[in-house]
Amino acid sequence: MPEEVWAKLEPLLPPRPEHPLGCHNPRVPDRKAMEAILLVLRTGMQWQALKATGICHPSSAYRRFREWAEAGVFREFWRLGLVAYDQMRGIEWKWMSLDGAMTKAPLGGQKTGPNPT
Repeated sequence: MPEEVWAKLEPLLPPRPEHPLGCHNPRVPDRKAMEAILLVLRTGMQWQALKATGICHPSSAYRRFREWAEAGVFREFWRLGLVAYDQMRGIEWKWMSLDGAMTKAPLGGQKTGPNPT
């Protein structure tokens, strides 16, 4: 991950939650965890495949992913990216649309077939 990306992403991360017993194992550095998360999201690989990369343990990456997703880190980073792009190039919002279907599939028929279909 380039330094300029990390410099914008790091301030969005919430502080480390307190351990209920007051003790803890050494935590994987936030940057390593983010690199592992982005690798999974970018490639579509399984979380367990992170073991082979050596970046960090899959359970650490997945736990941090859930923690940061609940804190809105990825949504805010996406929003900041849209704002930056809008300032640089401009986004013509009147031409934006959602990807979806508004009608039935043309060959879908009235009912589904017997299982397995």
